[in-house]
This record gives sequence, C-alpha cells and structure tokens, in this order.
Amino acid sequence: MELGLKGRAAVVAGASKGLGLAVARALGMEGARVAICSRDAHHLERAANELRAEGIEVFATPADVSQPGQASGFVMRAMDDLGGIDILVTNAGGPPALTFEAIDDETWEQGFRLNLMSTIAMIRAALPAMKAKRWGRIINMTSIAVKQPIDGLIISNTIRSGVIGLAKSLSRELAPYNITVNNLLPGYFLTSRVEDLAARIARERNMSPDDVTLSWKKEIPLQRLGAPSEFGALAAFLASVQAAYITGASIPIDGGYYRGIM
Repeated sequence: MELGLKGRAAVVAGASKGLGLAVARALGMEGARVAICSRDAHHLERAANELRAEGIEVFATPADVSQPGQASGFVMRAMDDLGGIDILVTNAGGPPALTFEAIDDETWEQGFRLNLMSTIAMIRAALPAMKAKRWGRIINMTSIAVKQPIDGLIISNTIRSGVIGLAKSLSRELAPYNITVNNLLPGYFLTSRVEDLAARIARERNMSPDDVTLSWKKEIPLQRLGAPSEFGALAAFLASVQAAYITGASIPIDGGYYRGIM
C-alpha cells in the first residue's frame, strides 16, 4: 500500500529509543523527512545516526518536552529544519511508577507537565502551519492505561486520560482544516521502559523480572509482548493519506490485553 508519505515533514518527540524511535523509523522508511528530540543528547545522536544509516533524512534536537518552552521550541526548530510540518507525533515517555501515598504535589505536577502540557505545547506550536496548509496529522502516543489502568502507574493512569479528552475535542475543532487527531494506546512492548517496570515490580514482589514478564504474557491473548516495529507501522498508517477518515479515535495496540468492548 502506498501511504503517500514521501517528502512529508514529520516531527516525532521522545524518539531516541523505544516506541518513539520506532515511529520515526517507520515514517522515514516511507519517505518522510523526520525531526526527532530527546532529553538525552547521547541517545538522541545515536538514534539519529542509526536512522541516517538506513537512508532516512533526519534532524535531531535535544529537548525536554516537560518544559513547555522546550516542547514548543522543538517543534519550531523542526519546522525550520524541515521547511514545514505535516505530521506531529507527541510522545514524552512516562512518569515514575509509584503508589498514591508516595506521590507528592511536585511529582504530580511533573507528570502533568510531562504527559499533558507537553502535548498541548507541541500541538499549539504546530497548528498555525497545519491550518495554513489545510492538512495535518496529529498522533498522540498515550497508553492502554487510559482504558484499563495499570497497577503502580497511577500518575500515568490519571494524566494520560486528559490527552484523550484533548484529542477528542481538537478533532472536532480541526476537522474543517483537514487535520486529523488520533491517539495510539500501546500495551506491553519490548522496550527499556517496560523492562524497567518489570524490574521494579520484581523487586517489590521478590521475584525475577522474567517471571513478571511471563505474568503479563499470560494476560495477553497473543501471549507475547509487542515489537516496536509493529507500533511504528500503525503510526505510519494513521499519518497516511489513506487514514484521512480516521479522527478522534483512541486505538489500542496491545495484543488483546484490554478486556473492554468499547
């Protein structure tokens, strides 16, 4: 299938590793020119070099998107580098895994800035150019936790749900400009963040990380964790010309982990 992404300008946040990098790679392999950011300059440059070695045109900018000025600044710099913007993928990793009583006000506010305000700041920066072009794709990377809360991730469970409300409202406001707004809800994937979560749970429960991962697999009908490339492929489709009639949607990609019917 021809996705119509050749030459498109794609801006992907939090793309030095894991699912963000997988999205940048998938878009780039379809011919998009890609701008990426990360808080970790070392991992960012390594990711950029990997993508360039695969023939992808990529611009890399260090940025901490939990800081609104850096989030919007990344998008503005990316638009300068790419000569515009067609696709924005908001992504910022996840807040720490803590129980409710262990979370103070500052940690709640950090999670709010990381997962909600970063999304708002990046979209705000990208919208004028998308509206002027009357074409755009906004894809928010959230979590299956917005449909089925994950134990120990109460900050993520709470704040990422705000991104869903934002996207649904924006999808209606921006439809006249041919700009779609959708959310991707990943479950358990083979990423360093999931490995870290498994290690934390293993310490708390006096078990091995492999046993924790096995317990997750038993809850997933497909009996495995996802490959980041599978997530990237879905993001690339949502960014495509073929996905023009999909907006305001929150799409699980979790191997069947989510048990709800809606």
